[in-house]
Amino acid sequence: MNDNISIFPVHACPKCGHTFTGIPALSREDNTTLICPDCGIREALASIGIGQEETEKILDIIRKYT
Repeated sequence: MNDNISIFPVHACPKCGHTFTGIPALSREDNTTLICPDCGIREALASIGIGQEETEKILDIIRKYT
């Protein structure tokens, strides 16, 4: 049995170009574009004034525990 089977298709993020599986995020920029979860987090944090350096630290912590 193959344990690498995912019920989610592989997507390419139009913002960063990375591929991902799982549930996409809806871009805050146009409310129609589906983007990768990382870009969704980046947009959300930018909307509340969190800088890029702090955002990357937050993403590193999220990745560590997911």
